[in-house]
Amino acid sequence: MNGIHDIGGFQGLGAIDYVADEPIFDEDWERQVFALHVAMSGQGIYNIDQFRHGIERMHPIHYLGSPYYEHWLATIEDNLVRSGTLTKSELNEMVQRFESDPDLGLSSSDDSGLAQSLADLIPRGGWTDEAISEQPLFKLDDRVKTRNFHPTGHTRLPRYARAKSGVIKAIYPSLVLPDTNADNQGTNPAYVYNVEFSGLELWGDSAESNTLVRLDLWQGYLLLDA
Repeated sequence: MNGIHDIGGFQGLGAIDYVADEPIFDEDWERQVFALHVAMSGQGIYNIDQFRHGIERMHPIHYLGSPYYEHWLATIEDNLVRSGTLTKSELNEMVQRFESDPDLGLSSSDDSGLAQSLADLIPRGGWTDEAISEQPLFKLDDRVKTRNFHPTGHTRLPRYARAKSGVIKAIYPSLVLPDTNADNQGTNPAYVYNVEFSGLELWGDSAESNTLVRLDLWQGYLLLDA
């Protein structure tokens, strides 16, 4: 979907605030949110595409005015409600309880097997490869053009890279299609291609000279460029 999250090529947002030797977590609550995400996704409450789409659904003002891990917290809450794990009223009740008593203790679990499987997941990560019988439609160095579409659901084709021409530089295995996986419409795996675009193609004369951008794009996003 098109939203404030997709800011490639946006002007007027200022320079990137680079912090040397930035810590992984600035505050303890960010560490807790990271652990909460591992616990939720590791148990299959939501998948990675649903996680990303939940961030896209944030109100633009909330998105721009909140730090990185607050985006994570927002989508965790959204997906807990959407999955039926919690109701909105139950979530609000918990928030009110902790606001009235910040020292309220958290519940704990002694499921050591689950804890170990989640700990193993962190360094390994998840992988969404899924084999298909078809051969790749495109080959290395093919010139392709991205489709021009504006879905209301999730997609991994950035808005700034639609209806743009590029060259295929790598071909990856078939992976789960985010567009349908985020909406419980099936995995629909497809080949993924690393496509190189010039900055001039993406942003016109305002692009910095000699700029190249490479994007990993699913086969259904691409057409042969005549």
